[in-house]
Amino acid sequence: MIKKELTCVICPNGCPLEITLEEGTPPRIKEVTGHTCKKGPEWVEQELINPVRTIASSILVDGGDFPLVSVRTDSAIPLASIPEVMKAIKATRVKAPVKIGDVLIQKPANTSCNIIATRNVHAGS
Repeated sequence: MIKKELTCVICPNGCPLEITLEEGTPPRIKEVTGHTCKKGPEWVEQELINPVRTIASSILVDGGDFPLVSVRTDSAIPLASIPEVMKAIKATRVKAPVKIGDVLIQKPANTSCNIIATRNVHAGS
């Protein structure tokens, strides 16, 4: 058995969790203690078995009143996919105008997310 300690990030409580794991691939969660709600054990399973994250970044804009547009993933992606998604973001340039919610990259690195704009960038004068 392996013991791990994590701090839950699901809510502002930040519960200190102690996890008992059975070795294997993937490891098997035997017990989770320290949580004050049912979301803690669910988060532990996701974090240890299939960790996911969202990304916030920016993309270059040609002809805009700002040189960059802020962007984010519209859903969480596997942690291992982040480097390839960031390469796709870095390689992208868009033309103004850009509106909040515009899909700027569809399914980067074969993920299930889209990269969407989080600000408006108007065409420059």
